[in-house]
Amino acid sequence: MNNKSIFIKNANQMITLKGSSSTPLTKEKMSELNMIENGAVWIEGDRIDAVGTTEELLAKYKNKLEEAEVIDVTGKIMLPGLVDPHTHLVYAGSREEEFNMRLNGATYMEIMNNGGGIHATTSKTRAASEDRLIEESLVRLDRFLLHGVTTVEAKSGYGLDWETEYKQLRAAKKLDEMHSIDIISTFMGAHAVPADFKEKPDAFIDLIIEEMLPKVAAEGLADFNDIFCERGVFTPEQSRKLLEAGKSYGLIPKIHADEIEPYEGAELAAEVGAISADHLLRASENGIKRMAEAGVIGVLLPGTAFFLMAEAAKGRKMVDQGVAVALSTDCNPGSSPTCSTPFMMNLACMNMGMTPAEVITATTINAAHAINRGNEIGSIEIGKKADLLVLDVPNYMQMQYHYGMNHTDTVIKAGKVVVKGGTIV
Repeated sequence: MNNKSIFIKNANQMITLKGSSSTPLTKEKMSELNMIENGAVWIEGDRIDAVGTTEELLAKYKNKLEEAEVIDVTGKIMLPGLVDPHTHLVYAGSREEEFNMRLNGATYMEIMNNGGGIHATTSKTRAASEDRLIEESLVRLDRFLLHGVTTVEAKSGYGLDWETEYKQLRAAKKLDEMHSIDIISTFMGAHAVPADFKEKPDAFIDLIIEEMLPKVAAEGLADFNDIFCERGVFTPEQSRKLLEAGKSYGLIPKIHADEIEPYEGAELAAEVGAISADHLLRASENGIKRMAEAGVIGVLLPGTAFFLMAEAAKGRKMVDQGVAVALSTDCNPGSSPTCSTPFMMNLACMNMGMTPAEVITATTINAAHAINRGNEIGSIEIGKKADLLVLDVPNYMQMQYHYGMNHTDTVIKAGKVVVKGGTIV
């Protein structure tokens, strides 16, 4: 914890998203940024102590200014630290050869069914030591931090056996202790059907339920339980069985849904009370409606569609129909090898029809709610964790206008300056 008070002043625009801690934002609320011009924040320890105009806070803390670290952000904007609610952070190796295969006409599922895709990364991750996984993941975490991300969700799923799944989850726990970014873990033992269970996927689901879930819960290794519900991977029936079993161990359901084709994943998310349904490129009209009614957050991954050269999810329609939308990189070695949340925001505007205001909401407070942390992070409010991002642009519209660029100037994580002048300190 930082013992010195921090006073950040003179933000051209300070986007607070005040009043959104109890529930994710939907429809027109996603555009209500609750912005303060010439904004300022006072930080005590790891918490936000006051929020207001620079003049208001100068008057309130005039007797404490000499003892505080003062950060002048004149000409810049300030917003909550970005939150990435869907990553596959911990893995070994890369799959650049598959990129070339897709450029020559191969599809994602064709590559996977021929031993590539998730199976290729599984082989590399099984072979890697825990230290190697940590070493490679630390590089990715630094890249996230330099792009203004202060919290990430990290899934297992490149083991497909208990030994490697455990290794991934253990590595994520150690990374959370080592790095300034907070890491929230998800168990995803059902990321694919391993080769030795190819003809008996039901037995693999039973193995996860009977042997893996109890161990994950007993050691507190994850908050969430996820599955890839897709034709050729796991059926809705298998997915329902696993997610319901996870709930009995206190693991909150998440689901990879309707990425390749409509497969009733969005509908299943609503049925089992999932906190989020992710991907949703091919979600049905009924699925979107059911998600909105059930309050399931739609975590959209525009970089995955971009990298796979596929049509993006219907972000505009989902917002208009009342789904609380969040955005993520889907950082992974096969379908979205990126740590640039700002670029996801660009893509959501250009390929999904979302507005600059909506994508800020989708990468801050709604993303925080998608990992059950909306009461702790995602907005600039008194009492919340002091996770803040300063961007070197004069207004929030320029974040998307100057696309494909990293505008990060300063990152405050839990009341500590961790990036200054675009460099990790």
